[in-house]
Amino acid sequence: MSLLIALHTLAAVIWVGGMFFAYMALRPAAVHVLESEHRSRLWCHTLSRFLAWVWGCVIVLLATGYGMIGVYFGGMANVGWHVHAMQGIGLVMMLLFLHTFFAPYRRLKLAVSAGDYPEAARRVGQIRRFVGINLILGLVVVAIATGGQYL
Repeated sequence: MSLLIALHTLAAVIWVGGMFFAYMALRPAAVHVLESEHRSRLWCHTLSRFLAWVWGCVIVLLATGYGMIGVYFGGMANVGWHVHAMQGIGLVMMLLFLHTFFAPYRRLKLAVSAGDYPEAARRVGQIRRFVGINLILGLVVVAIATGGQYL
């Protein structure tokens, strides 16, 4: 059980922490320092690395989360409201990630490859909005995970 909790927590920290860093630190710094073309290229290359990590995190979160529910708790009927809340919010986060990956991120890569930097900047803006939503959801999940069972 300890291994499942550790892996689950690490995957959540990597995903939510990465979004926090990108949204609260990298984005403002890039806007301050780089021209639009360079920002679009930076985001394209940064996201290619980060989103690969998020794919791994999603797989680990699903496997460890449902593993703990099945093995440790004996099924969904035996878990508290906080586990149901984490699962529901986590699934919404995963759907937003999938949409981001297969729609605006894919279009960002195409725009950067074609040198269409106004379109790339538009796609970066779309991705920023989805990351902002997912960041808020992720922070809510962290709050529920750390204190939900005591409410």
